[in-house]
Amino acid sequence: MSTESTQSAACCSLPAIVSKGYEPKGKYITVDGMKTYSTGPPTATRAILIIYDIFGFFPQTLQGADILAHSDSEHPYQVFIPDFFDGEPADISWYPPDNEEKGKKLGEFFNTKAAPPKTLPRVETVVKELSGKGIKSWGILGFCWGGKIANLASMEGTLFKAAVAAHPAMVAADDAPGITIPYAMLPSQDENKEDVEKWEKGLKVPHLVEWFPDQIHGFMAARSDLEDPKVKKEYERGYKTTLDFFHKYL
Repeated sequence: MSTESTQSAACCSLPAIVSKGYEPKGKYITVDGMKTYSTGPPTATRAILIIYDIFGFFPQTLQGADILAHSDSEHPYQVFIPDFFDGEPADISWYPPDNEEKGKKLGEFFNTKAAPPKTLPRVETVVKELSGKGIKSWGILGFCWGGKIANLASMEGTLFKAAVAAHPAMVAADDAPGITIPYAMLPSQDENKEDVEKWEKGLKVPHLVEWFPDQIHGFMAARSDLEDPKVKKEYERGYKTTLDFFHKYL
């Protein structure tokens, strides 16, 4: 499924996953006018920009950011999650869109607040503003909708050195040939296998496609039920896979 191994020589030991009541280790700062979660040692010269899913800041997503920032003392990262929806994310009760009303609300959200042309310029602005913190190389990690943004932000002229998309939304084969940096995709059971395979065939860069066939769309972010031992285990595997990939290419 992949053209590159992501196993790192560094010993990467993830902290114990907290199932409920997680207390974030980071703080909130303002970047480009946006509330932004910031975590990790300020001396780290590598950074990861997380593009959250449409549900915004959730404990599972913040815990993931802390895992990436602090798991490996030899490979620390500064990690940032900007609030691209400016305090007005989608309501998680809209998903899954199993009736007309929910579908309409989600569709409207994707066409307005979550429209990629609205977000992409802000991604570039955020990276340029934060690069004054001694950061020399950047990775990007996108969840669901954020996976689409990560793909579109990985084209020619990108500010990133590597990208990861977890349970990405709107996977399109046309997006693959333009990617210019190493790229990992971690699809769930809810992603269309044919769409992912067509996308992978179009890639011209080192890449990894690792499936999580018994997990739902959103298992590494807002929709993750970490009280379920199986979900917790795969959540951990997802973050280990992501860290290994960034260790290799950042």
